[in-house]
Amino acid sequence: MMRARTNEGKTVANIKSSEKANRQRVKRTARNIAHKTAMRTAIKKFRAAIGQKNAKGVKELLASAVRAIDQAASKGVIKKGTASRSVSRLTVAAANVKS
Repeated sequence: MMRARTNEGKTVANIKSSEKANRQRVKRTARNIAHKTAMRTAIKKFRAAIGQKNAKGVKELLASAVRAIDQAASKGVIKKGTASRSVSRLTVAAANVKS
C-alpha cells in the first residue's frame, strides 16, 4: 500500500498525474469562485440601486451585472439557461424602476 502525502491534514494524491490534476482542480475552483463572487456582487449592487430607486445608476449597474452574468456563463460557472433567466429578471426589474 502506498502512503499518501498530507496537505493541511488532508490526504492528497501521491501519483504524479494525480498531483497535477489536484493542482489544476484547485486553480479552477479558485477561478470559478472568483467569477461567481463578482457576479453576485454586481447583482447585489444592482438590487441595492433599485431599492433606493436610483434610476440613473440602475442602467449602469444593469450593464455591469449582465456582463458579469454572461462572463460566468461563458466560463461554465453557471449554465446558460440560468444566466438567461437571471438577465431577464434583472432587465424586468430595471424596467419597473420609475425615472
